[in-house]
Amino acid sequence: MDQLTSFDALLFPSDGRNPHMVALMTSPMSMPDPHAPHSTQPSRMPHPEVYMDYIAEGLGPRAWHYHLVEALDGMNKKFAQPYVVFYPVVSRDGMPFPVNKCIREIQGRAFREAIAWRGNIIVAKYRESPFSSMVDGSIADFPILRNYFMTHGAPPPSQAS
Repeated sequence: MDQLTSFDALLFPSDGRNPHMVALMTSPMSMPDPHAPHSTQPSRMPHPEVYMDYIAEGLGPRAWHYHLVEALDGMNKKFAQPYVVFYPVVSRDGMPFPVNKCIREIQGRAFREAIAWRGNIIVAKYRESPFSSMVDGSIADFPILRNYFMTHGAPPPSQAS
Protein backbone atom coordinates (compact mmCIF):
# COMPACT_ATOMS: atom_id res chain seq x y z
CA MET A 1 0.00 0.00 0.00
CA ASP A 2 1.22 3.52 -0.78
CA GLN A 3 2.53 5.57 2.07
CA LEU A 4 2.39 9.28 2.67
CA THR A 5 4.75 11.13 0.34
CA SER A 6 5.90 14.69 0.86
CA PHE A 7 7.00 17.42 -1.51
CA ASP A 8 8.83 20.63 -0.66
CA ALA A 9 6.40 23.56 -0.87
CA LEU A 10 6.55 27.25 0.02
CA LEU A 11 4.48 28.54 2.95
CA PHE A 12 3.42 32.20 3.06
CA PRO A 13 2.43 32.60 6.75
CA SER A 14 -0.49 34.93 7.46
CA ASP A 15 1.18 36.36 10.57
CA GLY A 16 3.85 38.21 8.57
CA ARG A 17 6.77 35.84 9.10
CA ASN A 18 9.01 35.28 6.10
CA PRO A 19 7.99 32.64 3.57
CA HIS A 20 9.74 29.34 4.15
CA MET A 21 9.82 25.76 2.91
CA VAL A 22 7.58 23.07 4.41
CA ALA A 23 6.99 19.39 3.65
CA LEU A 24 3.58 19.13 1.96
CA MET A 25 2.28 15.65 2.71
CA THR A 26 0.22 13.76 0.13
CA SER A 27 -1.71 10.52 0.40
CA PRO A 28 -3.08 8.13 -2.24
CA MET A 29 -6.37 9.28 -3.78
CA SER A 30 -8.95 6.91 -5.22
CA MET A 31 -10.49 9.47 -7.59
CA PRO A 32 -8.72 10.24 -10.86
CA ASP A 33 -7.11 13.66 -11.17
CA PRO A 34 -9.58 15.97 -12.98
CA HIS A 35 -6.65 17.83 -14.57
CA ALA A 36 -5.20 14.69 -16.15
CA PRO A 37 -8.00 12.64 -17.73
CA HIS A 38 -5.61 10.18 -19.38
CA SER A 39 -3.05 9.99 -16.61
CA THR A 40 -1.50 6.65 -15.83
CA GLN A 41 0.06 7.98 -12.65
CA PRO A 42 -1.93 7.54 -9.46
CA SER A 43 -3.38 10.73 -8.05
CA ARG A 44 -2.30 11.99 -4.66
CA MET A 45 -4.32 14.14 -2.27
CA PRO A 46 -2.25 16.98 -0.83
CA HIS A 47 -2.77 17.97 2.79
CA PRO A 48 -2.12 21.73 2.99
CA GLU A 49 -4.63 21.96 5.85
CA VAL A 50 -1.81 20.82 8.16
CA TYR A 51 -0.27 24.30 7.76
CA MET A 52 -3.52 26.31 7.78
CA ASP A 53 -4.30 27.92 11.14
CA TYR A 54 -7.95 28.11 12.24
CA ILE A 55 -9.14 25.81 9.43
CA ALA A 56 -12.24 23.69 10.08
CA GLU A 57 -11.29 20.23 11.25
CA GLY A 58 -12.60 17.01 9.80
CA LEU A 59 -13.48 18.47 6.38
CA GLY A 60 -10.22 17.55 4.65
CA PRO A 61 -10.07 19.03 1.14
CA ARG A 62 -13.49 20.70 1.49
CA ALA A 63 -11.93 23.22 3.89
CA TRP A 64 -9.49 24.56 1.29
CA HIS A 65 -9.39 25.42 -2.41
CA TYR A 66 -6.59 25.69 -4.90
CA HIS A 67 -5.67 27.97 -7.77
CA LEU A 68 -3.30 27.11 -10.63
CA VAL A 69 -0.57 29.53 -11.70
CA GLU A 70 0.56 28.36 -15.13
CA ALA A 71 2.15 31.61 -16.37
CA LEU A 72 2.75 35.20 -15.33
CA ASP A 73 1.08 38.13 -17.06
CA GLY A 74 2.80 38.88 -20.35
CA MET A 75 4.20 35.38 -20.80
CA ASN A 76 3.30 33.68 -24.08
CA LYS A 77 4.36 30.23 -22.89
CA LYS A 78 3.29 28.30 -19.78
CA PHE A 79 5.73 27.28 -17.06
CA ALA A 80 7.25 23.82 -17.56
CA GLN A 81 6.56 23.29 -13.85
CA PRO A 82 3.55 25.43 -12.87
CA TYR A 83 2.38 26.18 -9.36
CA VAL A 84 -0.68 25.23 -7.36
CA VAL A 85 -1.69 27.71 -4.65
CA PHE A 86 -3.63 26.23 -1.72
CA TYR A 87 -5.70 28.58 0.44
CA PRO A 88 -8.18 28.04 3.30
CA VAL A 89 -11.91 28.66 2.79
CA VAL A 90 -13.72 27.19 5.83
CA SER A 91 -12.65 28.35 9.27
CA ARG A 92 -13.34 26.62 12.59
CA ASP A 93 -15.64 29.36 13.85
CA GLY A 94 -17.14 30.60 10.57
CA MET A 95 -15.23 33.89 10.79
CA PRO A 96 -13.05 35.11 7.90
CA PHE A 97 -9.40 34.10 7.96
CA PRO A 98 -6.96 36.92 8.79
CA VAL A 99 -5.46 38.85 5.89
CA ASN A 100 -2.14 37.30 4.94
CA LYS A 101 0.32 39.99 6.12
CA CYS A 102 3.19 38.50 4.15
CA ILE A 103 1.34 38.80 0.83
CA ARG A 104 -0.12 42.16 1.87
CA GLU A 105 3.42 43.44 2.30
CA ILE A 106 4.39 42.05 -1.12
CA GLN A 107 1.43 43.86 -2.72
CA GLY A 108 2.27 47.17 -1.08
CA ARG A 109 0.16 50.00 -2.47
CA ALA A 110 -1.66 47.58 -4.80
CA PHE A 111 -3.25 45.80 -1.80
CA ARG A 112 -7.06 45.67 -1.88
CA GLU A 113 -8.95 44.26 1.10
CA ALA A 114 -11.82 42.93 -1.05
CA ILE A 115 -9.52 40.49 -2.88
CA ALA A 116 -6.97 39.90 -0.12
CA TRP A 117 -5.32 36.51 0.26
CA ARG A 118 -6.36 35.22 3.69
CA GLY A 119 -4.87 32.66 6.03
CA ASN A 120 -1.69 30.68 5.46
CA ILE A 121 -0.98 30.10 1.77
CA ILE A 122 0.92 27.02 0.59
CA VAL A 123 2.38 26.87 -2.92
CA ALA A 124 3.55 23.63 -4.54
CA LYS A 125 4.90 22.80 -8.00
CA TYR A 126 3.82 20.17 -10.47
CA ARG A 127 4.72 18.93 -13.95
CA GLU A 128 1.67 17.77 -15.89
CA SER A 129 -1.09 17.64 -13.31
CA PRO A 130 -1.33 19.08 -9.80
CA PHE A 131 -2.51 15.84 -8.21
CA SER A 132 -0.51 13.20 -10.04
CA SER A 133 2.85 14.81 -10.75
CA MET A 134 3.90 17.12 -7.93
CA VAL A 135 7.58 17.99 -7.73
CA ASP A 136 9.74 19.60 -5.07
CA GLY A 137 9.78 23.37 -5.04
CA SER A 138 12.52 25.52 -3.57
CA ILE A 139 13.06 28.96 -2.12
CA ALA A 140 14.32 29.89 -5.62
CA ASP A 141 10.63 29.89 -6.66
CA PHE A 142 9.98 32.84 -4.35
CA PRO A 143 10.75 35.63 -6.89
CA ILE A 144 8.28 34.17 -9.40
CA LEU A 145 5.60 33.78 -6.73
CA ARG A 146 6.30 37.25 -5.35
CA ASN A 147 5.74 38.62 -8.85
CA TYR A 148 2.46 36.71 -9.11
CA PHE A 149 1.15 37.79 -5.68
CA MET A 150 2.23 41.39 -6.33
CA THR A 151 -0.31 41.66 -9.13
CA HIS A 152 -3.01 39.09 -8.27
CA GLY A 153 -5.57 38.99 -5.49
CA ALA A 154 -7.27 35.87 -4.25
CA PRO A 155 -9.65 34.19 -6.70
CA PRO A 156 -13.32 35.00 -6.20
CA PRO A 157 -15.29 32.19 -4.50
CA SER A 158 -17.06 31.38 -7.77
CA GLN A 159 -13.71 30.56 -9.43
CA ALA A 160 -12.42 28.41 -6.61
CA SER A 161 -11.54 24.84 -7.44
